[in-house]
Amino acid sequence: MTNINYQHEGLENVTDFIRWGGSLFKQANLFFGHGTDNAFDEAKVLVFFALQLPQDVPERYWQAKLTQPEKQKVSELFQRRIETRKPAAYLTGEAWFSGLRFIVNENTLVPRSPIAELIAQNYFPWIENPETVTHVLDLCTGSGCIGIASLKAFPNAEVDLVDISPEALDVAQQNIDQFGLNEFAHAIESDLYSSLQGKQYDLIVSNPPYVDEIEMNALPEEFKQEPALGLAAGHDGLDLVRKILAEAPKYLKDDGVLIVEVGVSQYFVEQTYPELPLYWFEFEHGGEGVFAIQKSELEMFQDVLDAQL
Repeated sequence: MTNINYQHEGLENVTDFIRWGGSLFKQANLFFGHGTDNAFDEAKVLVFFALQLPQDVPERYWQAKLTQPEKQKVSELFQRRIETRKPAAYLTGEAWFSGLRFIVNENTLVPRSPIAELIAQNYFPWIENPETVTHVLDLCTGSGCIGIASLKAFPNAEVDLVDISPEALDVAQQNIDQFGLNEFAHAIESDLYSSLQGKQYDLIVSNPPYVDEIEMNALPEEFKQEPALGLAAGHDGLDLVRKILAEAPKYLKDDGVLIVEVGVSQYFVEQTYPELPLYWFEFEHGGEGVFAIQKSELEMFQDVLDAQL
């Protein structure tokens, strides 16, 4: 690694430290993609966290001078980011998704799904009347961010937050607790649908592991800090997606919808299921590889889905 100088003589205000952090991160060739996409935004996250500044603090406060202990705290955070290659969210223990602050740690992926854009639109037109939605399933929930944020769209809904990892579910439960949602959100340990017999949902939304073998081997160090259980999904990235598709009709209500993020594995989905009438979303704010399909369409192709298991 390039020899980094963490001395900060001459730096005084918030802007100085964001600029300095961005320069350090570029010098260290860090990778971004866990809530930020560039060195200076990543530095801003760490500076604001160290100084306990709200995300929307007016820029006139960026000229405020740091105390010596504050300077040291920021410098140490920058050093940890560079030397450990941990994404900023793991250093701060928090990440923002769909306008909400979520607790995260190394047992969960860092929230970054483009499904946030669908939540902002109340999943329209796939959900025509949000008030009629009463049961939502967030499959492979991790921190619980997608399911919990989805409650903003559905005023009458409860959500099941399902994951195979008890450590991830501990984090999801912390997020349920911090938002005071124990009546409406339920953390359930389950290998996909295995613990959900008899349940049916208006909407199943899932951001499952979907990284194929080749991509796993080429991941930047920052992504290797995340739990492999939440990323790796076999040679083509579809190990879980096959099961999610084939079993979804049993767990969807008659007019239910399945929405799944598969990222760059969209290519493999399209090659594996050319007959399936999947709708692929286009996102204004970045992201790719999210499809929707209705229960009735899944049932029409049940033989095709079963044949892939």
